[in-house]
Amino acid sequence: MMKKTKVFELFAACVHAINQGELINQVSRTDKEFHFQNWFENRLRDSGTLFDKSGRNSYPDFTLVEFTEGYEIKGLAWPGRESSYDCNSQIPTGFHNGRNIFYVFGRYPKSEDSGKEYPVIDLVLCHGDFLNADHDYVHKNKSVKGFGSYGDIMIRDRKMYVSPTPFAIANGLTGTRTLLVPSSWNAPKGFKKVGEIVRSETNNLVIGYRFDLKTNMISAKTIANPASGTKHSFSAYRIESDSNKAVSLIVNDKQDVS
Repeated sequence: MMKKTKVFELFAACVHAINQGELINQVSRTDKEFHFQNWFENRLRDSGTLFDKSGRNSYPDFTLVEFTEGYEIKGLAWPGRESSYDCNSQIPTGFHNGRNIFYVFGRYPKSEDSGKEYPVIDLVLCHGDFLNADHDYVHKNKSVKGFGSYGDIMIRDRKMYVSPTPFAIANGLTGTRTLLVPSSWNAPKGFKKVGEIVRSETNNLVIGYRFDLKTNMISAKTIANPASGTKHSFSAYRIESDSNKAVSLIVNDKQDVS
């Protein structure tokens, strides 16, 4: 039986706000990160959801009080970069610190084109496993000393992760409002299923990398993935009155629909 979740209600609150013309308010031209995050926070309040708001560099952005869920918010200016996003120091995951993690992607017009307020063009709310099903990796920054002609310079290994967005993984998301959850989860009344997506685990796992300071070349160290071919299934849902546009996997050499 599916665990109790708030995600369907929060998704419905987002769709309702978009239909009612609730706009994103520009915070500043230099800090675009919080425009969409503030918009989603208002949806939490609209739905009467109790939540804790994380610090600027904490993960996830919001944790719920009455549900073991966290929400990470990703605003994307459009037109612009939409196939990938920078994860900073936390790779996407569907489970973190005892909570199911959801990612909220909202696209909106570039602020210089729309002034102080602008609409949400399309919305994807997905379980983190849709982006990456690994729950075990723990990010750590490390360093090595002894660099430089006097041997007193430290090199800090501060990793940056770049993940595909749902728009690079699935067809049928542009111009729509879509929720993606594990297929074992059942939607409540008022939702309709518009697609099934199966993602298969890769054959090889990157477990390390080497960077040559003389040639500036980086190379990956890989091992065979013991879970190679394991399939993770997700259902795409929308509000019943919303678009019927089908959602399907974008097939490439890294993905498998079989």
